Amino acid sequence: MAAAASSIVFDDIFTINAIDKEGKKFDRVSRLYAHSKNYEMDLTLDYNVELFHLQNEDSFALALASSLARGGAPAGANTAEGIEDAADDKERDVWRPDGKGRRGLEDDYDYVMYGKVYKFDGGTTEIVTAYASFGGLLMSLTGSFRHLTSIVLGDPVYLLVRK
Repeated sequence: MAAAASSIVFDDIFTINAIDKEGKKFDRVSRLYAHSKNYEMDLTLDYNVELFHLQNEDSFALALASSLARGGAPAGANTAEGIEDAADDKERDVWRPDGKGRRGLEDDYDYVMYGKVYKFDGGTTEIVTAYASFGGLLMSLTGSFRHLTSIVLGDPVYLLVRK
């Protein structure tokens, strides 16, 4: 998993088992079902098919992060050097389509969503499920509680995916 100083709270490699196995309900959204290689986790994820193309048996890396800032510092974090430096840092941390500003984790991934962890189920003593919503696109991640300890109910989360 990620280092302690990182903003990444979960990462693993998943292989897709099925896409839209219950039928396609929306034109631009599909639901994938995948299983991870390292932590034996099960993932259900809604994603935009026009922005990110996936097929059965594809493998992809998925990460959940509390911030897009590298090194674990939240975007816009103040420094102890004064108000002017804090304002400069805030300006640099803003994502901009023209490429100016600091580069964050989003540059290393192909598909990024921002959302919130809204539910955390403890099905058995060992197996738990974390649920997140990304503007209506849903995710459920099921597996050992040991791998989900950094995911906190109610916290905002970034989902990052790359092939």
